[in-house]
Amino acid sequence: MTGGEPVSESEKLALRESERRYRRFFEEDISGDFLATPGGSILECNPAYARMLGFDSVAEARSCPLQALHPEPGEQERLVELLRRERKLLGIGAELRRRDGTPLHVIMNVVGIFDARDELVEIQGYLVDVTQHKQVEEQLRHSQKMEAVGRLAGGIAHDFNNFLTVIQGNVEMALADLPASAPLREDLEEIKSASGRAAALVRQLLTFSRRNAAQPKVVLDLRGEIANLDKMLRRLIGEHIELVTRCEPGLGHVRADAGQIEQVIVNLVVNARDAMPDGGRLVIEACNRTLAEAEVRYANHLRPGRYVEIRITDSGCGMDEETLSRIFEPFFTTKEKGKGTGLGLPTAYGIIKQSGGYLWAESAPGRGSTFRIYLPIVEGSASSAQVGAASGAAHPGSETILVVEDEDAVRSLARRALERSGYHVLDASDGGEAMRISEDHEGTIHLLLTDLTLCKLNGRELAQRAAALRPGMKVLYTSGYADEMAASDNAARPPAFLQKPFTPEQLTTRVREVLSRSLLTP
Repeated sequence: MTGGEPVSESEKLALRESERRYRRFFEEDISGDFLATPGGSILECNPAYARMLGFDSVAEARSCPLQALHPEPGEQERLVELLRRERKLLGIGAELRRRDGTPLHVIMNVVGIFDARDELVEIQGYLVDVTQHKQVEEQLRHSQKMEAVGRLAGGIAHDFNNFLTVIQGNVEMALADLPASAPLREDLEEIKSASGRAAALVRQLLTFSRRNAAQPKVVLDLRGEIANLDKMLRRLIGEHIELVTRCEPGLGHVRADAGQIEQVIVNLVVNARDAMPDGGRLVIEACNRTLAEAEVRYANHLRPGRYVEIRITDSGCGMDEETLSRIFEPFFTTKEKGKGTGLGLPTAYGIIKQSGGYLWAESAPGRGSTFRIYLPIVEGSASSAQVGAASGAAHPGSETILVVEDEDAVRSLARRALERSGYHVLDASDGGEAMRISEDHEGTIHLLLTDLTLCKLNGRELAQRAAALRPGMKVLYTSGYADEMAASDNAARPPAFLQKPFTPEQLTTRVREVLSRSLLTP
């Protein structure tokens, strides 16, 4: 077509069809497309742009200047200056703000339209929403950080378990040698108590790093457990919060690990405290409940029957439906950055579920929150193990035991504890020395007591080589980590294991158990 010639009808139709196709492409494009002035006014945008930024309509989106989308003042002006120099910006990452103020992460392509005088007159932009991708990346980084912190915590806990084994063991033997009236007993009892609390802290570190031994579930009296926690919980929440505990007489017994149930209750109480920064009321109630078929439909693994229900209710700020629906998701937290891991409630949920129960939450904004724990009632008396008192009974023997431990103080303690109980003890600081003793010793070695983490030759390899020389020798492993045992154990019958820190009483008890049972293949 040359200048001055009229446009034919076919050319007009082709032009209209081209415009229609472009308009359809523009309207249906999944990226957020816009045309704007250098000053930031939106001349045109598509529905995807409006939806992406949280506007109800294209008209509403056009009324919002580009400057209002940036969280930092002057960011749009800096972008325009860069566009004037570069003329085209491709694959630029940016964080914008939606209409409701929530962050929107985008990858954008921006093209400048220049006039004959090379002045920027219009901006064409294309936005791709990568917010979900960014969240996944952040969760991955968080997960990797938690894994690294977990490994660090596990390593620290392993070292402390060795120290605590020595402290607790020597204190226990010193107490056994002192008469009841000795003035020094009170000081030693304080050391024993403090080391016990330190051991509990180490167990928490190992639980966090997933390296704690699986604790046997015993029959618990929850009424007694809650009563024992009362004083500690009052210190935990502070004087500005009123704590009320009510336990039904004749409360049923449940089968669970006492330490884990304590962890769940403490976690829920801490969350309740954080929801009441200006004070309030916290009520812990426990009662027997019989759940019918209709009441257990929301939990697939629950069955109709008799349960103990623990209700923890606070008068705090409460939660909206969206928050309530996500509280048991790993890494979800409403606390400030750095104030919470987002693992507390998921861990609590997992503990209760593993105990055959269920954890349920109810809440509304301004009406506080209630967490309900259901644990199945079992028959039988509460285990005396939860009281925590050592029997003090001796576990004597006369067998020969080869102790292999690279920590001198732990090895010395084990030797002394076993010799006090009548055993003949050989000891070695590493696997090589242990093999030489095994080869040279003329008599029977009844038991190999070895740490798993030895230099050069680890405990499991040592046990396998020693078994070739002495097929009748039994094996007892020790470690500050529990997962070292589980990671490589595929046997139907797990090897005998004693987790650090252990006391002389626990050591001699476990040794006697292993020596008294049938042959164990390492």
